[in-house]
Amino acid sequence: MAVKTSLSVLPDARARILQAAHDLFGDQGAGEITMADVAEAAGVSRATVFNHFGSKHALVEAVTESVYAGYQAILDNAVADRKTPVPVLVRALFELMGSGIENDRRFYRTVFREVARVTLGLEEGGAAQAARQGAVERLVHLLTRGQARGELVTNFDAQDLAVAFDSLVFGTITHWLYDDSSEPLNQRMSRAADVFLGPVATATADDYNGPAPDLTAGLDTLRNRP
Repeated sequence: MAVKTSLSVLPDARARILQAAHDLFGDQGAGEITMADVAEAAGVSRATVFNHFGSKHALVEAVTESVYAGYQAILDNAVADRKTPVPVLVRALFELMGSGIENDRRFYRTVFREVARVTLGLEEGGAAQAARQGAVERLVHLLTRGQARGELVTNFDAQDLAVAFDSLVFGTITHWLYDDSSEPLNQRMSRAADVFLGPVATATADDYNGPAPDLTAGLDTLRNRP
């Protein structure tokens, strides 16, 4: 979730609408933005916006889904990296999400209101909720591998660890976005990584001497799914 992906590579109207919503939410927040504003920014008619998204809420949910898609892409890159120790990948996930959100705070203040609804189960059956569940499944896969390789302790169930990771990440981000941004988010996320890894990692990231993992591959060309 950490990186707002670019949808501008897509020429179709739906992608242009989503890109316009991304940009407007980042510049002004979602509160005062109308569907007409989005239509003008996207270069389409207001009717076209409503054809693709029946309401402003549906548009916000679609933007939220695209953020989750970026989060899933980052997790897919972590799962695909079988050389880097899992604790190093976990720390990289914390740091990448922290830096991406810190660079676009206004946009994420808008999106995380919807994320909170998904997290609390208030949007059951929605695409964003399905995307979040998919992210947890990817985390389970990654953490299970870490346990199998002896990089993580095995006295915690991987599903429980994935849920703990998910809760700690989103709780830390939410607190920074809405309650206290007096210090950089990346510092908060670094400490959150320590909290998560402290009881479960069998070695620290300082013991790793290999190259830093790149979890951003493909994000710029990530395509929105209808």
